[in-house]
Amino acid sequence: MSVPDTYQPYLDFIAEQEQHMMQLVHDWSAINSGSYHLEGLARMLDVLADNFLWLDGVVERIDLPPMQQVNDAGEVVDVPLGQALRIRKRPDAPLQVFLGGHMDTVFGKDHPFQAPAFVIDDPTSKDTPTVLNGPGVADLKGGLVVMLKALEALEKSPWAEQIGWEILINPDEEIGSHGSRHLLEEAAGRNHLGLVYEPSLPDGTLVSERKGSGNFQLVVRGKAAHAGREHHLGRNAVVALSELTARIDALDGQRDGVTINPAKLVGGGANNVVPDFAMMNFNVRVPDAAAQQWVQEQLDTIVHGEMRDGITAALHGGFTRPSKEMSAGIQQLQEIIASCGDMLGVTVGWQATGGCCDGNNLAAAGLPNIDTLGVRGGNIHSDQEYVLLASLVERAQLSALILMRLASGDIHFTKR
Repeated sequence: MSVPDTYQPYLDFIAEQEQHMMQLVHDWSAINSGSYHLEGLARMLDVLADNFLWLDGVVERIDLPPMQQVNDAGEVVDVPLGQALRIRKRPDAPLQVFLGGHMDTVFGKDHPFQAPAFVIDDPTSKDTPTVLNGPGVADLKGGLVVMLKALEALEKSPWAEQIGWEILINPDEEIGSHGSRHLLEEAAGRNHLGLVYEPSLPDGTLVSERKGSGNFQLVVRGKAAHAGREHHLGRNAVVALSELTARIDALDGQRDGVTINPAKLVGGGANNVVPDFAMMNFNVRVPDAAAQQWVQEQLDTIVHGEMRDGITAALHGGFTRPSKEMSAGIQQLQEIIASCGDMLGVTVGWQATGGCCDGNNLAAAGLPNIDTLGVRGGNIHSDQEYVLLASLVERAQLSALILMRLASGDIHFTKR
């Protein structure tokens, strides 16, 4: 199977854009857009709006509500978020496609990993870099470049008028999409299918199913007292939290696919004071909705059950990413993508993962989607993050072919 001649000129256009794509990923990586760095997110949004402007869609900058967070004192506070970027074109076309990605990274303003660098790791390539190492190059700024060039190719084609599209680039995906979740849910209701540009695995394998995820904060309060003179009057929150943490950790593995990860402990102070406050942050991963309900019931039983005298406990947070399970719509998309890969000579494999992303939320809201159509890369969330530069053209051509074949009627998708 090969690419029909009718599509080839638009795929050739993408190949001609390779140097530009490489430079865009480099330049966008150099802009620090950590999830809490509002100034950097604003700069990133400006750059994205300028580059996506040429698609001639309706551009919106959307303010997000603040995210509630529990600070290290156990207090619920509002944390401001950056703006989201939404672009829509041809909302009345017969087929509507959602394209999603995020502009934020896990690397904050003061993180030491800031500068991207091209790497020549293949002696046969002479002076040609094969890898770009930098913050967000794979997760997800490379994916945004792939999205942009795929849409540019579509818009140059004669079939563009038959398909409408909606882009959402959010600033808070790495911290759970708390502020942008409603935008994802709204988009799920008005589109037929979704393409999301998280990175694939380095070998090009795409993700099929994802676990759900919940982030929780357990706040325990007791009573302070002098550890020597009036130790008997104190109620030790650290000891109580330790006991509760052990009970929560024991849930790990009790149900197939459920994992519990106590991640951060806060509390206590001077050795001569009985501590009256302690807090534990933890993450939960679940394979399906039934497991999520079971975990929530177990947590409620632990937190609201019998406590030591004078101890109170409160559980904050919850499940922000429902599990993404296989559906008829996702199976359709897998078949479409595999056939487009065959035309391009790209093998498409599939793998379930414990990781989660906005694809979870879109699927839970009823939108079939494939969420790893971005670049091939690896070591994400570390200072070794990289993108394989050859995948920029490869992945942009794959998305462009999907969009053009859908628009031309060569392939069909039915939202069930």
